[in-house]
Amino acid sequence: MFTDLLSTTRETWLILIAVATLTFAAYKLRSYHKLRHIPGPTWTGLSDIPHIRAFLSERCCEWYSSVSETHGPLARVGPNTVLTSSAEFWESVNVKPGYKRSKWFYNAARFDWRRDNCFTMIDVEQHDARRKRMAPGYSGRDNLELERDIDVCVVKFVHLIGSYADIRRNGAFDLANKLQFLTLDVIGLVGFGKSFGLLDVDADPHEFVRSTEDGLRRINKLMALGLSWTNRVPFLGPSAELDAEKAKGFDKMLTTSSDIVEARERAFRKSLESGSSSKAAEQRADMLASFMRNGLLGDELKTESLLQIVAGSDTTAGALRGTMLYLVTHPRAYRALQIEIDAAVREGQAPGGPGEVISYAQTKALPYLQAVVREGIRIFPPLTDPFARDVPPGGDTVIVDGRDVFIPGGVSVIPSWTAMHRDRKLYGEDAGLFRPERWLESEQPDADRLRAMRRTNDLMFGHGKYTCLGKPVALIEIHKTIFEATKPWSAASLMGLWSIKDMHVQATRRVPSEA
Repeated sequence: MFTDLLSTTRETWLILIAVATLTFAAYKLRSYHKLRHIPGPTWTGLSDIPHIRAFLSERCCEWYSSVSETHGPLARVGPNTVLTSSAEFWESVNVKPGYKRSKWFYNAARFDWRRDNCFTMIDVEQHDARRKRMAPGYSGRDNLELERDIDVCVVKFVHLIGSYADIRRNGAFDLANKLQFLTLDVIGLVGFGKSFGLLDVDADPHEFVRSTEDGLRRINKLMALGLSWTNRVPFLGPSAELDAEKAKGFDKMLTTSSDIVEARERAFRKSLESGSSSKAAEQRADMLASFMRNGLLGDELKTESLLQIVAGSDTTAGALRGTMLYLVTHPRAYRALQIEIDAAVREGQAPGGPGEVISYAQTKALPYLQAVVREGIRIFPPLTDPFARDVPPGGDTVIVDGRDVFIPGGVSVIPSWTAMHRDRKLYGEDAGLFRPERWLESEQPDADRLRAMRRTNDLMFGHGKYTCLGKPVALIEIHKTIFEATKPWSAASLMGLWSIKDMHVQATRRVPSEA
């Protein structure tokens, strides 16, 4: 009897294992069948492992580019994930009804794990409502001191670089590090009315830069392994209670921003309670004031303020670092930009005195500077990974490379930014080279092609209702800094942001050219 029971138990387990195996195999075959018409690397139709490995390598963008180069503008990179390097398709993804942000990326991308911000919101209506309240602050419409605040930081940055040229270590310094100081101080001043003071002391005493990199690296690993949910588990995720005196790094950044926000909000509420709307309006005209005037308060205000710091500083720093790297390694382009800048100063089209900074309006009259900025963003996209969108439940038939392709509902679509911006059909056979002249109308007789190039380049800042709110700030900062302003570096792509260091350069003062 006992033997019969063991035999029956063994048979039951074998049946259960067989059923589970067949169910798993059927699920995998169904997943493979769903995207069988879209090419991709070996095993990506059955497993996410190749994609996971790419994320863990911290160079996922290079894998995406290789996949696009090999398999075309629409490629399968997982059982339920497709990659596109088609600018037209990605543009449509951001405006077509029914597409929404993919949970697997955006839930992991929360900077404050307890709540969503405008960047991570998946619900379209909630996102649109939050964005509407924030847009006036980012655009400069409510932030009348925006450009002046940026000028303050740019002057400090130029002075710091000049000090290395004059007295320090024969002019040698890490430019990547100083550019991060600049972008952090800018976002502090335009966002909170108070810079972090990194340019003043030429140091990062609270380890904001290192801790942001460490935090992004941790999130990148958790997302790749599907473990980002652990952030919400007690004792596994970050502590909700932080000691402002003992905090360092990202925790210090969180407590610092929270303290500033709380103090400003108390003053704002007090002025409203006093019944004097004019007193509330007298607050400093920065982003924080704009957010509060438009009804963003409490935890929502804290979360969006933290987003400003991390996303606003890292993306702009990435664009500046990439552009500066290609400029200093391409003497011909560097010299052409210097000639245009010297001529603008000489002819009174731009200021040239100590402490004076070119206005954003004046930069628009300098075609080569405009071309350098566009080419820098194109050749080295400051964002890399993989702002995914889910296809509507009923699926979508899209046109990619001149043919109709059906993508089933629920499939996640991600952009290959590098491949998109190095498309030889659009940018020419030299698309892999840094050549600002491709953006000049005198060098590009095909007006339609130039418009397509610009439209594709602009996708780096999003499209439609997903256009980056910080785009105006970033463009002002980039144009001003490049105007004023070996082994190239160490770089890692973490959650779509570049972590760059060891960009060692040598500064020397020069005499402006006479012609």
